[in-house]
Amino acid sequence: MGVKNAMTSDFLHSAYGGESMAHMRYLIWGDTAEKEGFPNVARLFRAVAYAEQVHATNHFRAIGGDTADATVTAGGVFGPNHTAANLQGAINGELHEVEQMYPVYLNTAEFQKEPEAKRSFHFALEAEKMHAALFQKALDAVNAGKDIELKAIYVCPVCGHTVLDEAPEHCPVCGAKKEMYHQF
Repeated sequence: MGVKNAMTSDFLHSAYGGESMAHMRYLIWGDTAEKEGFPNVARLFRAVAYAEQVHATNHFRAIGGDTADATVTAGGVFGPNHTAANLQGAINGELHEVEQMYPVYLNTAEFQKEPEAKRSFHFALEAEKMHAALFQKALDAVNAGKDIELKAIYVCPVCGHTVLDEAPEHCPVCGAKKEMYHQF
C-alpha cells in the first residue's frame, strides 16, 4: 500500500538509507574490533548491525516497495578506525537518531496519519536508545583497556530491541515473545 504523504515517504527513504549504511558500517567495525582483540565488542557491533537491518526492513515495508526515483542520502561516519573511535562514531550516530531524526520523523508520521511509518519510526527510536547506551558501555570498557563483559546479546527481529545477557519474556517495545529474539 505504501505511504500517502510525500514528506513521510521522504523520511522513510532517508531512514532506510541511514539504517542500511549503519548495518554495513557496524559489520565492518565488528571486524575491526575482532582484529584488535575485543571479541565481545565485535559481537555487539554485529548484533546491532542485525537490529539496523530490522529497522531498514521495517522502513522498506512501510514505503510499500515504492522506491522509484528515490534519492537516499544518509549521514554517517566512515571507518574503519580503531575500535574506540568507531564506538564513539556509533554513539554519535545513535544519539543523532534518538535526539533529532526519529522524533521529527515520528511526529510527522503521526500528524500525517501514516500508521505503518509511525510504527516503524517508533520501533527504531526505542531500539536506538538502547544501542547508544550499549555502545557507551562498550566504549567505557575499551577506554579502560578491556573488552565489554557480557554473556549474550539478544535482538528482537520485529523491532530491533537489543539487550544483554537475557531476553525478556516479551519485548517491551513490540510485544514479541522471548523465543523470537536472535542471540549473538
